[in-house]
Amino acid sequence: MLETVLKHRGKRPTGANPPQAANPGAPAPGKTLCVARGLAAPGLRSALALQATRAMLRLAFIGLAAMFVGRMISGNASWLLLGATLVSLILGSVVGLVADRAVANTELKVANGLLEALRRALAAALPCDIQAMPLGTLIAGLQRYPQAVADLAVGHRLASTMLGLGPLLAATVIVAVSWEAALALVVLTPVMIVFFALIGGAIRSGADAQEKAFGRLAAQFADRIRTLPTILGNHALSRERRKLAVRLDTYASGTMGVLRIAFLNAGIIDFFSSLSIAMLAVLLGLGHLKLISIPGFTDLQLWQSLFILMIAPEYFAPFRRYAEQYHAKAEGLAAATALDTLVLAAHPQSPAFEAAMVTRDLAGAASLLPRTGLVAITGPSGSGKSTLLRHLAGIGSAPSFDADFDTRPGIAWCSTDIYVPEGTLGAAIAWQNDPCCRTRLLLAAGNVGLLDDVLLPGGLDALIQAGGENLSGGQRVRIGLARALISGRAIFADEPTAKLDPGNAAMVRRALADAACSRLVLVATHDRSLALLAGTTIDLGADNRQTREKVA
Repeated sequence: MLETVLKHRGKRPTGANPPQAANPGAPAPGKTLCVARGLAAPGLRSALALQATRAMLRLAFIGLAAMFVGRMISGNASWLLLGATLVSLILGSVVGLVADRAVANTELKVANGLLEALRRALAAALPCDIQAMPLGTLIAGLQRYPQAVADLAVGHRLASTMLGLGPLLAATVIVAVSWEAALALVVLTPVMIVFFALIGGAIRSGADAQEKAFGRLAAQFADRIRTLPTILGNHALSRERRKLAVRLDTYASGTMGVLRIAFLNAGIIDFFSSLSIAMLAVLLGLGHLKLISIPGFTDLQLWQSLFILMIAPEYFAPFRRYAEQYHAKAEGLAAATALDTLVLAAHPQSPAFEAAMVTRDLAGAASLLPRTGLVAITGPSGSGKSTLLRHLAGIGSAPSFDADFDTRPGIAWCSTDIYVPEGTLGAAIAWQNDPCCRTRLLLAAGNVGLLDDVLLPGGLDALIQAGGENLSGGQRVRIGLARALISGRAIFADEPTAKLDPGNAAMVRRALADAACSRLVLVATHDRSLALLAGTTIDLGADNRQTREKVA
């Protein structure tokens, strides 16, 4: 019966505007880094110019300071040289401060631009598209990912550019005094880069794993908040707190593991830097003592040797800054991939959008459902069972325990998030079904096991707190089912047996099967036993999404 609709799942309803048209400013799928780099380009150029100027002023300060100290030791100090040294120091500090502010402002601009683009993409998406997104990725995407991508597009980009420019400037300045000393610095660079690449791969894989772990942790935390009434009703708050604490400790341990690798990377830089500078110091010292005769290390003036030794750390400084940004690179790439996935989920040509269109087309086929019988919507978690059921019932999103929501006419909705008024159990079942005799209430409550519930003593006179705070998820869904049984309307139930023990689950399955003899009962379920009782099954997990009709 629904097979015809399913065959047309790829078609967009007439007159529907694609989100892309409604939001031309949203980033296209797979283009997060391109968008970030486009936002960063103007500020990046000025920040790079400032950093290059700071590097040259720093080299000028070091050269002038070396010349002043060398002449002072020789007894012919120049106060003009000291003044030039102080001026270069002050100018370098001022330019450095301006450069740091430019970098911070550019990163803020990129992060805000990405966040705004992401908000526009989500605003243009359909509610069912957003519901289909991974919750943890959505939370982290709005809070962490834009800044991580901004660090990659600005901070890491500047560090990588200065990695090519900084050592070249330092080596060029040293060549002016001794090209042999410059060569001694350059010789160890390829070995250092090999270690860079090896450790960088470990950092990248660790950062990817941590971003995924953070998304799962955020999703689990959000799920615990959503199901807090059920947790409180089952007195499981301390147990869930312990579970979250264990997951937080695991995430923290993984983060420290990634940071340890990053620190190892910085340690390698320090090792090669110290080795090179120590080698230069020994050769220059032996040359001044006339113990060796190596071209480029003998017959140098004192200020020249000081100049080489003071410039040598500047040769390795860009490598150290790049190593510090390597963790930012790994986090930024993982965040960019996650944002690509997030925006892709809201894009009209994505698989998630196509799945949403299937749901919308199926939702329009409510009139094609049988008038009586049990219909089961099955499929793995995340396949859209609950979303489809809500659309068929006329509910666009979760009612969140609110009494003020409507389903389609003639439909009784049943789930863990139904509204339960304060008062007695009988009043909760009779809500919206007045007048209702006590006999019918007793029969409906007995059929779903509410009269024998030891956690809700008192039968129909059992007291229910405001908002159903003292109810578990299983009790809440059975109240909804009892309410639906006495209503005489078609029953739409979301996971009616998910939170029940085997005995109560069996009672609910019997009650649903009995009700299906005289009305339509549509359930979204993981319960295989319940699905086997259905005359029609809509399998959202099948590759071709076909409906299979079971032969009685």
